[in-house]
Amino acid sequence: MSQVAQSLAPAVQSGAARYVLIAGRLLLAALFILAGALKIIGPAPFLAHMAEHRVPAFLLIGVIALELGAGICVLIGWKLPFTAGALAAFCVATALIFHSNFADKAERTLFVKDLAIAGGLLVLASTAIV
Repeated sequence: MSQVAQSLAPAVQSGAARYVLIAGRLLLAALFILAGALKIIGPAPFLAHMAEHRVPAFLLIGVIALELGAGICVLIGWKLPFTAGALAAFCVATALIFHSNFADKAERTLFVKDLAIAGGLLVLASTAIV
């Protein structure tokens, strides 16, 4: 374990920091779990948006599985380097595929927001490694 990882390990495991980490996992997980549930309840707008960007409709099932499965894993803290890492990669892909129209201010904001969420997920993944 690196010196940085060794110095971070006690902070992550301490009382207050543990609750902050759980709260952060809850907030991040909620985003994906709710998104996956919404896609099950009403897939039509998501399929239309995917078609606009030439993303095959059959991928929606994989997206739902990733959002729900990895979201629940992040929530319970299981296999965080993999599950948070997978969601981070998904956020980067989402930004590049769906929010690359930088002429539109809203799209630029969504692009940066997706990258920021990916960054948070990568930090979460790295804390589980220490």
